[in-house]
Formats: sequence, structure tokens, C-alpha cells
Amino acid sequence: MTGFLKRWAPRAALVVAIGVGVGLFITRSDQLAASDLPDHQPDLQNGQAVFIAGGCASCHADAQAKGEDKLILAGGQELHSDFGTFVVPNISPDLQTGIGDWTMAQFVSAMQLGTRPDGAHYYPAFPFGSYAKMDVRDVMDLRAYLDTLPVSQNDAGPNRLNFPFSIRRAAGVWKFLYLSPAPVLAEVNDAQLERGRYLVEGPGHCAECHTSRTLLGGLRHEAWLAGAPNPDGKGRIPNITPSDAGIGSWVVEDIAYYLESGFTPEFDSVGGSMVKVVENTSQMTPEDRLAIAAYLKAIPALPTAP
Repeated sequence: MTGFLKRWAPRAALVVAIGVGVGLFITRSDQLAASDLPDHQPDLQNGQAVFIAGGCASCHADAQAKGEDKLILAGGQELHSDFGTFVVPNISPDLQTGIGDWTMAQFVSAMQLGTRPDGAHYYPAFPFGSYAKMDVRDVMDLRAYLDTLPVSQNDAGPNRLNFPFSIRRAAGVWKFLYLSPAPVLAEVNDAQLERGRYLVEGPGHCAECHTSRTLLGGLRHEAWLAGAPNPDGKGRIPNITPSDAGIGSWVVEDIAYYLESGFTPEFDSVGGSMVKVVENTSQMTPEDRLAIAAYLKAIPALPTAP
């Protein structure tokens, strides 16, 4: 037995060391430096348009905020899930409780790599998996616009997550498996579809609610936009593919009008969390609403995901 241990103990130690090394590599975090960013003069008007398309106020402002108060991005809303409770952070330009002291590289790293300024991972409840598909110049414009908004000193507080999801480094496994800047709908053949794909898959992050997930929380591309359980646990988010189970009977103009007015072709009105979405899409340009509609009619028609 002693001889067996002498022979195999070093090999076992090597296997363990390799496993630890692979684990550390997979769960590492990436950060950008200023030199990684393009030479770009931020455009505040475009930054505002990105802010609207992304629906930033819907999560980061007070849930009951109206009018100008929706520009106070104090955080504090709670997102309940099977993993625990995620607390939406303050992203106002406050230097202590917000993101006012972040560099542009730190902001882009957060938005597109899911990495905090201290190098730790963000959890994918923050939809950086969608924002990874954005043009980095749009992200830079968004940061410039956020810097013009009111300051809030609200301390939103930490997440309250169940073990083992409370181990933040484990979010690196999610990134390794699912984080990609590649588009989901690979084939587009005109500028309108390309714009619609960008808005839906990127800043609009529609799939974060309308697509079901794997056990590890990754979006199931084979069920893209085919409906999903409500992240808050109440009911379901509908199928928005062009199938009979989704919005197959809607024409492009119907979808665009719904995004503007909140009214369906059946004269029903928007409800639930989609109310806040329509508050944002109604402020988009008619061209962008039509582009979103064209994209939704171009994706594969799927039955509602189980």
C-alpha cells in the first residue's frame, strides 16, 4: 500500500494542481485599459438614445419614479430569483455611492465584460451578456450621458444570494460558457434588419426576459425569444417569435405601433413589466421601432418554450 501511495500521490497532486489552474483560468476576470478603447469624442445625444433603448431608468431609478425623477439612478430595486435577491446598484455620478469616479475603461469593462472596477465579476442579472454585443462607442456615449444626470447618495446595499451563488468568482464559469459579442441572428441582408438585430440583441436586451435559460442561467439560443418564466416568479414572459404561438399574426407595422402606443392589434393594452419597456420604446425614433419589428419578423418562428 505504501508503494502504491508513493507512486500515485505525486500524480494525484499534479491532477489537482492542473484542475485548480484550469479553474482559476476559467473564472478569471478581464478588464480593459484606456489604450484598449477607440479614440472617440462622446456624443451626448446618442448617449441619451442608448440610455432610452437600454431602459436604464426602468431598473436603476425608483420603481415609482415619474418624469424627471426617472433620471435619478439611485438603485435599490430588488430582483428576486432562484439564485437569491439581486439589488440594483446606484449608477448616478456620485463619487462615493455611484459611478462618478469610474474611468471610461472601467465603465466599458463593466458593461461589456461584466467586471467591476475592483476586478471582481458582476452577476449576469446585470445584462452585460447583451451589452457585450454593443458598439463600444455607444457604450462610451452612454457613460458621457450618465455623467450629466442628477447625483444620488443612496447606498443600495449588497445582493442577498444563496450559497453557492454567493461565491462571486463562480460567475466566471457563466462568462466562460455564455459571454460572447457574436450576434445570435447571424444572417441579415439589409440595413434595417441589422439595426433591428443590434437594438434587440444589444442595448434593448429583449432576450434577457423573453428567452428561457439553462440550469446555469445562460440564454438558450435554440429557444430565442420563444418565451420564458417571469424572472420574478409570477407568470410567464410571452413568446415574441413570428409563430402562431407568438406574434405570427402581427405585421411589422403592428409591432412598431405596439412599441409606440402599447396597444396590440386586438386593441388590448400593454401590462406588467412591459409597461416600462413601452415607456422607453415610445421615445425611440420611428425608424428604430420599425427596425425592431422587422427583426422580430425575421427570426425563426418557434413554439413557446416549455
